[in-house]
Amino acid sequence: MRKHHLLKFALAICASTVVGAAHAAWPERPITMIVAWGAGGGTDATARIIASLLEKELGQPVNVVNRTGGNGVVGHAAIAKAKPDGYTLGMLTVEIAMMSHQGLTKLTPADYTPLALMNVDPAAVSVSAESPYKTMADLMKEIKANPGKLKASGTGQGGIWHIAMAGLLKEQGLPTSAVPFVPSNGAAPAMLELAAGGIDIVPTSLPEARSMIDAGKARPLAVMADEREPLYPDVPTLKEAIGSDWKIGVWRGIAGPKGLPDEVVKRMETALDKVNHSQEFRDFMKKRGFGVGYASGEDYGAFMKKSLDDFGEVISAIGMARPAPQ
Repeated sequence: MRKHHLLKFALAICASTVVGAAHAAWPERPITMIVAWGAGGGTDATARIIASLLEKELGQPVNVVNRTGGNGVVGHAAIAKAKPDGYTLGMLTVEIAMMSHQGLTKLTPADYTPLALMNVDPAAVSVSAESPYKTMADLMKEIKANPGKLKASGTGQGGIWHIAMAGLLKEQGLPTSAVPFVPSNGAAPAMLELAAGGIDIVPTSLPEARSMIDAGKARPLAVMADEREPLYPDVPTLKEAIGSDWKIGVWRGIAGPKGLPDEVVKRMETALDKVNHSQEFRDFMKKRGFGVGYASGEDYGAFMKKSLDDFGEVISAIGMARPAPQ
């Protein structure tokens, strides 16, 4: 009789374990967060602070993995191709709204489950501290009077800061050739070249120009946004400076592969909302000079769709549109 009761007890425990496992709440194990850019950069730093704060919200480790290559294509593709179970997520960057227009990949924001926009940094126009152009109006006057004289840099050909400058010229009724663009390996080397006098303009974000500005070697003239940036409140918007409505910048957000379960989406949206509005996240971003933006779920998806459409127009205008691979 005793053996019979022990057997029933053991079977009951097994049954309850199976039922519990079947209904266990996500996440039950560590999560991987893919970053399409190298360790130590702004995207990597932003992903790592988000990951560390998500661990507290989700109760599981969130491991950042850098998958670089192909101007961001490799990492973004890895996110899109991951199993849609919530255990592989990633940080999308502004390049996902550009790559398909440039023929680098057929991936677009529609290939992901958007979870939350976390960061937005508008472009700004900076010149050397030794430059004779003290205002954005001075600079535009020179560009119009002597097209082709001044050179800009800040990213690779067709990169975000190239498009920022090209879009401004287009909006002002000028050909993109009015300011020849010199490709570089990023904003940091371009800012050094600016200070050395090798180029004349760097259209990059204020956080990326910050070290040279604070060192007194560069001068920001205007920001391509609706409002002035808290980092440099004395720098006017393009609208204030020259009446231009052109706005552009970099952004970063968290997403998963298409088809994430509703349970994962809801849990992540709630967790990312808490992370974005936490004092620890805000203090980190402020210290690094990064802007904090926020849009959740469907709103983030709509934001990316608009970004995709806007970049399509500018990339076509500068003659860099290519068919996406099949």
